[in-house]
Amino acid sequence: MKKVALFLANGFEEIEALGTIDILRRAQIPVETVSITDDKHVTGAHNITVLADKTFSELDFAGVDVLVLPGGMPGAKHLNEHEELKKHVKEFAEQGKNVAAICAAPMVLGGLGLLDGKKATTYPGFEPELIGAIATGEKVVVSDNIITGKGPGLVFDFALQLVETIAGIGTRKAVQEGLLL
Repeated sequence: MKKVALFLANGFEEIEALGTIDILRRAQIPVETVSITDDKHVTGAHNITVLADKTFSELDFAGVDVLVLPGGMPGAKHLNEHEELKKHVKEFAEQGKNVAAICAAPMVLGGLGLLDGKKATTYPGFEPELIGAIATGEKVVVSDNIITGKGPGLVFDFALQLVETIAGIGTRKAVQEGLLL
C-alpha cells in the first residue's frame, strides 16, 4: 500500500488536514503527519494544536509515495516558503508520483510550475496563484498525478479522491458508505 506524508505548518486548516488524515486511515492507507518545523506541535488557523508524527528533518522521503499539502492561512504561505519541501514536491511530481493540495496550498504547485497547462482548483481568490493552470472552480480536480481541492467544506470530496487514486474505487465506495455519504 502506498504511504502518504501530510505536511503541517502553523496556521494550517484543521478540517482539511485532520479530515484527510481520518479518511485515508479509514481506508487503511498509512499516513504520517509531518511538521515543517523542528517542533512536532503545530497549531492550526483556528488555534487547535496537534502533535505531528515527525518533523521534516526526520522524514525519509524514500519511504513515501504521496505528498499532501493542506491549506489554511498562513499555513499554505508557510508551506510555500519552505524550500526543501518545495524541492521534494517538485521531484515527486516530475517522477509521476501523486501530489495533492487543497484550498490555498495549490499555490505551492503553481509557483513550482507544476500546473502549467493542467486543470486545477483552489480556494476562491487564489486563482492567480495557479500559475499556468486552467482554473476550473470545481470541487476536486485530478490532472495526471496532481490532485487539487477547492476548500474546507469539500474535504470529503478531496480525501475520497485520494483514497480512490491510491486504493481504487472499491475502497472509496466502502469508506464513503461507512461515512454515510
